[in-house]
Amino acid sequence: MPKNPTEHRRERMHSVLSHRQPDLTLVLANIHDPHNVSAIYRSCDAFGVESVHLYYTDTAFPILGRKSSASARKWVQSRRHRDKEELRAALAGMQVLVTDCTPTARPLRSWDFTKPTAIIMGNEHSGVAPELAELATGELYIPMYGMIQSFNVSVAAAIILAEASRQREEAGMYAACRYDEETFQAKLKDWLER
Repeated sequence: MPKNPTEHRRERMHSVLSHRQPDLTLVLANIHDPHNVSAIYRSCDAFGVESVHLYYTDTAFPILGRKSSASARKWVQSRRHRDKEELRAALAGMQVLVTDCTPTARPLRSWDFTKPTAIIMGNEHSGVAPELAELATGELYIPMYGMIQSFNVSVAAAIILAEASRQREEAGMYAACRYDEETFQAKLKDWLER
């Protein structure tokens, strides 16, 4: 007998929440292009990222298209921060990485993404602001072998999350729910009411 839509919806949400990675996150720092922000949210949802940190100090958070982003933003929590210190407190205890091409940056696959990790993604034109680079415990770059020297920020976010997901999958971190039962049930109830 086929499942009713309510039961199917509940099972789907249960499955998705069971794979969420609460200790893997991105920081979107003054990324102004709405298409990039929408694409980043979709990648976060796809790779099980629970929440995204928003650091917008010199540009407004972009107005996102309803069709392209509303569904992903519905399932990925947004946490806004007014200043660097507030963001620093929110990322306490995490490995904080920035995307950069400095001589001290290490290639993407050399990082251990099974650790609690936040990746700061800078804006499309100027990259990560120096004030946020100060929060970093390390710098990463994505090896490239073509003439173009950088990826679009949303593509870079997806590549980084894909590598983090690969490592976490190999470590069995998607196989068991990462929430305690009380937190899981509270999140499931919240999702069911959306």
